[in-house]
Amino acid sequence: MDNLPKLTEFISEKQARELNPLVLAYIGDGVHTLYVRTKEMRNTTGKADKLHRLVTEQVKAEAQAKSLDSVRHLFTEEEEGIFLRARNSRQHSVAKNASIADYKTATGFEAVIGYLYLTGQNERLDHLLSEGDLLNRSKD
Repeated sequence: MDNLPKLTEFISEKQARELNPLVLAYIGDGVHTLYVRTKEMRNTTGKADKLHRLVTEQVKAEAQAKSLDSVRHLFTEEEEGIFLRARNSRQHSVAKNASIADYKTATGFEAVIGYLYLTGQNERLDHLLSEGDLLNRSKD
């Protein structure tokens, strides 16, 4: 949980469910990026450009889709609903270097991350992120 930023005020699960799923994904993208940056900073001795390359590989849509595949079976019913709403939302942007399927899947995963973060479920969030990371690393 040391890799996650701490919010001092949370929103209710009801408030989070009422947010546009793409807003949840926007927050989740930032949280996931900071999580990976912090983790890599602790595990890597090197310069910022090396860290940037390591982080970029893990936060791109293809990698997020793989992480989601690794942890989706762990989702609660609520998390699965958040994921599906975001994945199926009409998106106004497209990924430069990802398939549409990976991009939509990554958006759904980011929405779950954003939901958990905003509602203060940091232990759950850390569990899903670390499990996805561990499972993906063991497949490489």
